[in-house]
Amino acid sequence: MTPTLPRRLDPSQQERLHDVATTRVIEAGALALHPPGTLMDRAGHSVARLLRAWQPQARHIDVVCGPGHNGGDGLVAAAALQRHLQSLGQGRVRAWLLQAPGRSLPADAADALQQAQAAGVDLRPLPEAPDGSAPWGQDADVLIDALLGIGARALEPGPLASAAWSLAADPRPVLCIDLPSGLDADTGRWDGPARTRRAARVTLSMLTLKPGLLTGHGRDLAGEVWLDDLGVAIPDDAPVAARWGGFDMPHDDKSDHPHTAHKGSYGDVAVLPGQSLAGTGQGMAGAAVLAARAALHGGAGRVYLGVPATPAAPEWDPMQPELMLRHAPALLDPELLASLTVVAGCGGGATVSDGLATVLAHAARLVLDADGLNAVARDPALREALQRRGWMRTVITPHPLEAARLLGCSTADVMSDRLGAASGLAQRLQVVCVLKGAGTVVATPQDRPWINASGNARLATAGTGDVLAGMVAAAIARQPEAVTRQVCRAVHAHGAIADAWDPSQGTLTAAALARSVSPV
Repeated sequence: MTPTLPRRLDPSQQERLHDVATTRVIEAGALALHPPGTLMDRAGHSVARLLRAWQPQARHIDVVCGPGHNGGDGLVAAAALQRHLQSLGQGRVRAWLLQAPGRSLPADAADALQQAQAAGVDLRPLPEAPDGSAPWGQDADVLIDALLGIGARALEPGPLASAAWSLAADPRPVLCIDLPSGLDADTGRWDGPARTRRAARVTLSMLTLKPGLLTGHGRDLAGEVWLDDLGVAIPDDAPVAARWGGFDMPHDDKSDHPHTAHKGSYGDVAVLPGQSLAGTGQGMAGAAVLAARAALHGGAGRVYLGVPATPAAPEWDPMQPELMLRHAPALLDPELLASLTVVAGCGGGATVSDGLATVLAHAARLVLDADGLNAVARDPALREALQRRGWMRTVITPHPLEAARLLGCSTADVMSDRLGAASGLAQRLQVVCVLKGAGTVVATPQDRPWINASGNARLATAGTGDVLAGMVAAAIARQPEAVTRQVCRAVHAHGAIADAWDPSQGTLTAAALARSVSPV
């Protein structure tokens, strides 16, 4: 047996992701070229090596095995780990077997069971715990989830679902083989109970990387993702479901830019005003301010901030005096709009609809967020105007609820297939769609979607989405010829600030986020 080496995903690198259908084709081709059991042996030993590296002090290991090939991988790993512990003279491996009624094990899994028996693994039937508690032993240092692989479908109530939900909820370290049991490999959909806390998790994906591991619920359930291609070369023409990763983000201080550069070289951004407190009693003007400050720090040459045309409107931003304040009507001049990258919808409330038709018709580039998206969802005429703009001139930045309104579905529908929702919006509206959330998805009408590798729950606070809108606007204003790349870089930089945030500085607020922005 030729050892294969798993590798941990590097968030600064780009990866190709393959769906279940493509993975099946790759797997079938590999099985035809190797003796029976070869891939299962490689997978099981790779799991054992990774577990020893991840939890080197573990001496009591429980492996929860399903009735298929995933369970066979777990049994090979159990045998290898049992032999290792025997060489140390301490510890034990226990394998819990869930056998489907009336179904025999696949031939390679049956052989793996014999290996485990020969190695002295403690083999036990997996009981169902009626109270929902873990049916396996409480003395294990670490668990291996070998219940279900990529062939899993929605789980009906029963022993299999009970075991999958219990594994997901177990507070102890868990190594998942291929993917966490119960997670949809293509979409990141999770039908199990809501998780209230994160726990130590590692997932070793086999042959290919699956999209569901890296977006939606997959980000928490899978934890740290590793890949072992099992020595199988993926054909260059294998269909790619999505891409994932990030970027090296060097600080751009303009020191190597041409000496003839001036502020007009870096694009002009205009942010339409937020809703006035005077008009509704619900002020949201701060959202526009955050977007404008982010655009300024993101490297735009000039940033215009719209303010309500009222006597009480401020004349300048004392925290960011570089911003050029304008009454909203002044920003809606068609000739001016033709030279601007416009951010519309950040805290705009119902009043955003007033000038949106003009912006859609004339803005050189547009980032549409929040209330701007809600206005489009309500008004067919605005939707048609948005579609006519062309996708290289327009970016939308919905969260799942806003995406659901645009698609005419529920938030649960969006979350059950984030890649599909983002791609559907990009196609329907002819835009670049940034679907925010865990594993933010960027989709265009022409390319496979891209899943962002950066970001964490520090961004779960009011105003961070407005900052993202400003960052995206600055990025495409600076390099409008590379809109997709610039949007992806801005999205990644947004999350990277949260990843690098020093907690000793306190909570990451949207204002602090905007101050930390750099050009991309």
